[in-house]
Amino acid sequence: MTARILIVDDYEPNLKLLEARLSYEYFQVYKARDGRSAIECAVALDPDVILLDVMMPGLDGYQTCEILKANPKTSHIPVVMVTALDGQEDRVRGLEAGADDFLTKPIDELPLLARVRSLARLKGAIDDLRSREASSRRLGLIEDRERSFSPTGGRILVLEDNAEQAERLSSILSDEQHVSLWRSNMDLTGAFNSGIDLLVVSLLSPQFDGLRIISSVRANAALRSLPVLALTNPEDRARSLQAINLGASDIIAAPAESQELRARVRSQVRRKRYLDAMKQALDQGLELAVIDQLTGLYNRRYMMSQLRPLFARASAGAEDLSALLIDLDHFKQVNDTYGHDVGDDALREIAKRITACFRPLDIVCRFGGEEFFVVMPGTKRADAAAIAERLRRHVALTPVRIREGLDALNLTLSIGVASVAGHGDSVEALIKRADEAVYAAKSAGRNRVIDQKEALAA
Repeated sequence: MTARILIVDDYEPNLKLLEARLSYEYFQVYKARDGRSAIECAVALDPDVILLDVMMPGLDGYQTCEILKANPKTSHIPVVMVTALDGQEDRVRGLEAGADDFLTKPIDELPLLARVRSLARLKGAIDDLRSREASSRRLGLIEDRERSFSPTGGRILVLEDNAEQAERLSSILSDEQHVSLWRSNMDLTGAFNSGIDLLVVSLLSPQFDGLRIISSVRANAALRSLPVLALTNPEDRARSLQAINLGASDIIAAPAESQELRARVRSQVRRKRYLDAMKQALDQGLELAVIDQLTGLYNRRYMMSQLRPLFARASAGAEDLSALLIDLDHFKQVNDTYGHDVGDDALREIAKRITACFRPLDIVCRFGGEEFFVVMPGTKRADAAAIAERLRRHVALTPVRIREGLDALNLTLSIGVASVAGHGDSVEALIKRADEAVYAAKSAGRNRVIDQKEALAA
């Protein structure tokens, strides 16, 4: 895969060396020579990965990373610190500044390419979510608000068969996270389904294949976004690279040093919550796109999307299909007399009563204004008319009480019933017949149910 890589280094030979290695693999490479230029390039270019040297004049790598991660325009871009320093304190400081990984000079080409490809895949997934979120925001389906994500309190599942090492990991993490330890009789599928924020899996276990578990997680659509931190043998370079290539989010050499382990876990938990928040916002936006906000019923757009395939099945003779168009009689008088607030409350109450009269598989929507539409799969017209009459009587005989001190509203319904006419019929014709039946019901005095045959006869 290709990706856009921003290299930041004040030393020209390092820039040329990294550029040559990455360009050979068909990555698009951009360069910056200091922290300020790196920040400007990141904002302007939105690269997929930033390779950031630590030791630079002016803003060093740690300061530059902190600024990038604090800016909403660049906080989602993965940053790999490139440094000649190889101490635990340096890695922890970088992770706490927001770095996603470390490479130590002189840079080994295989780990470089593995990490760049892994982080570029992550950035691609984030970009897709951000793009969809931005579209929903433009449509007013998602609120534009500042969000922060706690790196602690995550649900961590540790897969380590060495009891002593498992307890050590739990002891290190438990002061900040909620840790569960894997047991040999534990159903992993059930553990995953219970909802976890991070899987920590050992690649050193003789009882299970950690690489196969990583592969299985990434092959499962429901778990694909679950972060995985692999505990590796620092001497087994090939196995560590294979873990990254299979989709491990991060690796740490065992036995894990406590500060570095906490920092890497915090980083993964924060990112998981960031991605979850975006997905939740998109789900809410999708719901807003198909739900009428006043009544909580489906809207007309959703109803039409569901009606067309049901209509196609019915017109081919696979099953019956009927539809009701329901209109509140004289509803304008309610708004004119009591105000739109009372009218809105009345619409909500009527929506509840309509919904209560139908099956879960029936599609009840607000068609517009004071009109409602119900799609009834597998229902003959005579049965639909009987259900419509039951609804009409219930509303007519039970006044709607809105507020204390306000007289109950005596509301009635005019309902038109239509069904699929067979070959040559259309969705639009079905809706028109239901509408004509409602018009006939109103012309006949309102508060009644009329089906399409009666409407034609009238």
